[in-house]
Amino acid sequence: MKQLIENLLKQSIDAINSDGAISADLLKNIRVDRTKERSHGDFATNIAMMLAKPLKQNPRQIAQSLIDNLPKDDHISKVEIAGPGFINFFVNKNSIATALEAMSKDARLGVPTVAAPKTIVVDYSAPNVAKEMAVHHIRSTVIGDAVVRVLEFLGNKVIRSNHIGDWGTQFGMLIAYLEKKENESGSGMDLSDFEAFYREAKECYDTDEEFAVKARHYVVLLQGGDEYCRSMWKKLVNMTMVQNQKLYDRLDVTLTDKDIMGESLYNDMLPVVVEDLIKRNIAVEDQGAIVVYLPQFKNKEGNPLGNIIRKKDGGYLYTTTDIACAKYRAQNLHANRILYFTDSRQSQHLETVWAICRKAGYVGEDVSLEHCPFGMMLGKDGKPFKTRSGGTVKLRDVLDEAESRVTALLKERNSTLSEEEKQVVIHNIAIGAVKYADLCKNRTTDYIFDWDQMLAFEGNTAPYLQYAYSRIRAIFRKAADLEIGKIVITNEAEEDLANKLLAFSEAVQSVGSKTLPNLLCNYIFELSNLFMHFYEACPILKDGVEKEVAQSRLALCDLTAKVLKQGLGLLGINVMEQM
Repeated sequence: MKQLIENLLKQSIDAINSDGAISADLLKNIRVDRTKERSHGDFATNIAMMLAKPLKQNPRQIAQSLIDNLPKDDHISKVEIAGPGFINFFVNKNSIATALEAMSKDARLGVPTVAAPKTIVVDYSAPNVAKEMAVHHIRSTVIGDAVVRVLEFLGNKVIRSNHIGDWGTQFGMLIAYLEKKENESGSGMDLSDFEAFYREAKECYDTDEEFAVKARHYVVLLQGGDEYCRSMWKKLVNMTMVQNQKLYDRLDVTLTDKDIMGESLYNDMLPVVVEDLIKRNIAVEDQGAIVVYLPQFKNKEGNPLGNIIRKKDGGYLYTTTDIACAKYRAQNLHANRILYFTDSRQSQHLETVWAICRKAGYVGEDVSLEHCPFGMMLGKDGKPFKTRSGGTVKLRDVLDEAESRVTALLKERNSTLSEEEKQVVIHNIAIGAVKYADLCKNRTTDYIFDWDQMLAFEGNTAPYLQYAYSRIRAIFRKAADLEIGKIVITNEAEEDLANKLLAFSEAVQSVGSKTLPNLLCNYIFELSNLFMHFYEACPILKDGVEKEVAQSRLALCDLTAKVLKQGLGLLGINVMEQM
């Protein structure tokens, strides 16, 4: 319907634009939005106010001219001018019902695929090797994965990139310590506690000079391609990612070992990139280091900011790796759009990296480079979320705690589910709650980690939405003898629910363009609330309700359930027929 109104408006604008005063660029910015109040119709546009300057007319006069030239269409029952020049469109109720019928028969629930699919590289999760994933990794992982699901659903080619920290000077120390532990045990080993392993390796490095010498030597050998050091390094990477994959599987995220594109992938590119930047006078030597100066970024003294890409000792930095990484994604993976889900503190670093890439021509202007920053996860005290002793909270401990709490909740509710069914429900509620608590917040802000809030069965939470779905499915178990019928809109609550259902496509598309999963969360929550109001106002199975009316309302129930399931699925959250 929104697209139809936009097309009608374009035809009307063409009719009043005989002298070409309205530019093609302005026409691209026509916006038709759903109204928030029924008195303002179903859709509205401010295009008349946008045209006031080029046409040199009063917005209300322009609005009237647009209405006068608007092609007649049976889908629109009325068009009005409001305020300074808004144009409000009222949709015919029969057209709403017809659109819902088409949506219910569409496997995509009315969400079109993009006209021009893009190749989109999404950088998310990115844990470090030989370190256990902590709770702060959840933000990048679940937000990135939700956006990936949406972008794929819209028809784009999405390349997941798990940019793990698998390279650096610390690996000489870690290889030497792994060797020491294996020699002591007399066999290979599986690391179950990376935190202890890393801490012990660092302590050994700091206190044992012989060990430290060996560790530094192993760094040189590893970077030189030594077969033994490479095999030990791979063992560390594999042990880490096996543990991480278990967490990804528990979180129901779509990352696999095929998506690993660690820092080491770009190692051979670093000297080539540096030499190329020197040769083209983009990078210069400064006190033995190789530096790129960017005039658009200033230091405290107001001078161009220097970005070191090779240290005096010949070592490379994160900046160098990230330049090579962006170049690889644009030139080797042929990305049209590159998204980075990292915390907000990385903003300036990424901006400088991208500025160098643009200047060098490694990433063309036609490639969109987007930082999708997120805030911090805080405890109830408003400080970074930590253990009681002040340590890092492990991600697996959070997931264990979530499942433990949900198990206790189900016991209180005297669930009649079988043991096998209970385990599925416990997993889905617990994981869904943890993920949704993050996804429903605007990712750019900090948020407070609160068990009571995230596991509540009321409010904007995953348990509430999962329960809303299972309640709808329960209606169908009670209405086993009643078939779904043709949708007829006769009631205000029906119309409110219908309009919200038809807005599903816009909610999904907004996540794809803005990379903000909370927009879809807000939509699903509002849809659930409107359904509850509809269910209270529009009885289905009560005595006295005509069969055709009940069947129509059952069709609305069915479509609502489909949208809830699809919407939550795009967020990576499972629903259940019974809870």
